[in-house]
Amino acid sequence: MTAPAVRYAAYAALFVLGALVGTTGALVQAAWFPLGLLLALLATAALFYGGMRATGNQTGLAAAGGGWLLAVIVLSFGRPEGDGLFGGGIGELLFLFGGMGAAVLCATVSRLPQTTP
Repeated sequence: MTAPAVRYAAYAALFVLGALVGTTGALVQAAWFPLGLLLALLATAALFYGGMRATGNQTGLAAAGGGWLLAVIVLSFGRPEGDGLFGGGIGELLFLFGGMGAAVLCATVSRLPQTTP
């Protein structure tokens, strides 16, 4: 595989991993409140920062954040019958805004350090 193909595969993997972390975080934060919320937010922040460090640019953060946001938004819609994963409590709002805050915080981190050979 060429270098751009490997990079695009990494972005796709980070997108899928972001969706998995978003889904898992949505379930954990509601099940084990408040420690589940803390665990979900730590996993989210670790994914965002790790995606940025692994790819060496902020596109890795954007790929992981896009998957996370898509999963959280889809899970918040609910079904026409009234079933929904998010009940509308404070934990769900803290997870949503805390995750977005973690993405912004990771995106505004100073440039990655350049290694010299």
